[in-house]
Amino acid sequence: MKTATVDCHPTAVIHEGARLEEGVRVGPYCVIGEHVELGSGTVVEASAVIEGYTKIGERCRIFPFSSIGLEPQDLKFKGEVTALEIGDDNVFREFVTVHRGTALGGGRTAIGNGNLFMAYTHIAHDCIIGNATIFGNAATLGGHVKVDDYATVSAYSGVHQFCRVGTYAFVGGYTVVTKDVLPFSKTVGNRACLYGANAIGLERRSFPRERVEQIRAAFRVIQQSNLNVSQAVEKLSECEPNEDVQTLIDFVKSSERGVIVRRGREDMD
Repeated sequence: MKTATVDCHPTAVIHEGARLEEGVRVGPYCVIGEHVELGSGTVVEASAVIEGYTKIGERCRIFPFSSIGLEPQDLKFKGEVTALEIGDDNVFREFVTVHRGTALGGGRTAIGNGNLFMAYTHIAHDCIIGNATIFGNAATLGGHVKVDDYATVSAYSGVHQFCRVGTYAFVGGYTVVTKDVLPFSKTVGNRACLYGANAIGLERRSFPRERVEQIRAAFRVIQQSNLNVSQAVEKLSECEPNEDVQTLIDFVKSSERGVIVRRGREDMD
């Protein structure tokens, strides 16, 4: 099917109920389901599958063999109507899988804007992804995981269900995350250890040196003051914390699984 505004390869299978906006391009052998919405300028490459109540924003690019919006891999799922919502300017590389939500998890998986999902990434049901995140090859999120803006989850890392990854956090390759990952942190290993602030990553995000140093000082209180986490947070709270340190404090206080603070064998900060 090709119109003045939509270009679909003749071998693509597109349900008549699907909604394709201006400038959408669908490659050969794709499958687009009945309740799918594709925003203007979005490109779906060969052999990708998009199903379910899935809404994808503008200028996204979905590479070959990706599977977007299919049923969750949750044994409690019984076919109920749930959704997947994806914002603008996202890139899903080859063989990425993103599942829609479950009724018990709120019924919704959501992805913000400007994210990169490298090949074989898996985003499970009811996950909430912010903006400008990066997922390395085969990074895997269990169900109900929340990843905040500008976080990086590196290749072959796994994040346990119900965990959180804070803003600007860096999770190193092959890391196993079973507790919450602190904002601005560098967390690596199996099981994961905290290696202080993600200083290099913050500098790449144009954080000025003074701001990075303030964050590093907060991590030293958390890791090197011989205080437990609650005591360290109390100490940070007493020092008129700036916005970044307050983000750390609020994250720790709201954690239900606990946060990763165990130091690695080498102090990398």
